[in-house]
Amino acid sequence: MTRVSGFSSPLLLGFDEIERALDRVTKTAGDGYPPYNIERLAKTETRGEMLRITLAVAGFSRDQLEVTVEENQLLIRGRQSEDPTRVYLHRGIAARQFQRTFVLAEGIEVLGAELRDGLLAVDLARPVPERVVKKIAIDVRD
Repeated sequence: MTRVSGFSSPLLLGFDEIERALDRVTKTAGDGYPPYNIERLAKTETRGEMLRITLAVAGFSRDQLEVTVEENQLLIRGRQSEDPTRVYLHRGIAARQFQRTFVLAEGIEVLGAELRDGLLAVDLARPVPERVVKKIAIDVRD
């Protein structure tokens, strides 16, 4: 069976990377843990528009969290391990692992991450697109 995509038009040249990014997004959108917010931070006099991703990671320490960028993807991983010295009478909070992936647009820059009060905030800078007009010379051949 042949797969037909919205990017298969002969007028859309070079958009196969966008199609691959959309495939990655649909494959990683399954698990809802940990919950997260994405917000737009307004421009100020000292910086341009920013984005902030905030994940609820209560119970994770800084050493148990990892934030990396790989091939235009922001990967946030959390790894908790069982403490064999603890004896539980009731266990309602499980030690969990997670990986949350965000596909980044070309030019998005990760500025940093901060863990405070059980929330991990990752700040991203959105580049200001420049409008580029380039005149192409037309050669004449007879």
